Amino acid sequence: MSAQQHDPVSERDLSQETVAVIYQKAFELGFDAVSIVSAAPMQKETTEALQLWLENGYQAEMGWMQTHFDKRQNPQMLMENTQSLVCVAMNYYTPDTYDPNDPDALKIAKYARGTDYHYVIKDALKALLKAIQAVNPEVNGRALTDSAPIMEKPLAVQAGLGWIGKNGTVLLPGKGSWFFLGELLLDIVLPVKQPEPVNNYCGTCTRCIDACPTEAIVEPGVIDSNRCLAYWTIEYKGEAFPEVIRDNVNGWIFGCDVCQDVCPWNIKFAKPTSIPDFQPRDLLKQPDAEILQGLSPEAFKAVFRKSPIKRAKQSGLNRNIQAAVKK
Repeated sequence: MSAQQHDPVSERDLSQETVAVIYQKAFELGFDAVSIVSAAPMQKETTEALQLWLENGYQAEMGWMQTHFDKRQNPQMLMENTQSLVCVAMNYYTPDTYDPNDPDALKIAKYARGTDYHYVIKDALKALLKAIQAVNPEVNGRALTDSAPIMEKPLAVQAGLGWIGKNGTVLLPGKGSWFFLGELLLDIVLPVKQPEPVNNYCGTCTRCIDACPTEAIVEPGVIDSNRCLAYWTIEYKGEAFPEVIRDNVNGWIFGCDVCQDVCPWNIKFAKPTSIPDFQPRDLLKQPDAEILQGLSPEAFKAVFRKSPIKRAKQSGLNRNIQAAVKK
């Protein structure tokens, strides 16, 4: 065989070996679910649903949700010659360490109690890419986790990881919704079959809709950020909350887990994460208003280094605390 000729058997074996490495290494790195799909534009109904969400103004002041709409429609535009996507999910659940019956307890969303998932997921995906390149050095990739204009939840559904629940989160069968999502874009065609879609098992349950303190779930799977406590305590940059938000903060000083806490799938199946980085930091196990508000700017930076809470900045966190402890 001449040097110019290709060996289709070797190429096929290399692709199969790459797939095997992806699945084996992904679980070794701590991912709880992994699936591979061919890169393709999003389905029309998915992009139309996003367009309608934006037209309704449900993005509030999150202007970036409107940018790069063309890229959101087509993940192939996020990296040159993207051919395949590895979709992953990683458990971040940690049991509450405060008394849920204490009306004065300050609460922080579970996802934000440890190290920022952007660091953890991206590092794991980059390690996965290195494992792939050890098998096939010619492969290029890009690691993403809520860090590019990509429709992560619909992609996770397309990859067969789960379904989108009425609270807008992706629910994994037999596992629940306490999961971060991530994607690894690859410029290689992999021999995979389109995964079977997971049935929507929410049924007639409306616990998340009924429990939302500000009625932010305007219809199954559709969240109006203008009403969502997570938006107001994380993304909002103003000085004061509207009355309906202030009156329903209910102790939440960063994020809100109500719609996930009441979900039967989480109540039955949630298991503590095995990822050390997601364990709550000492100061966040039972947040104390006086201690948090007494932090100097330097101490705030040190305490919340590589923490999602830095997104609200110190002024935002203090504003949230003031709203939460106001009598």
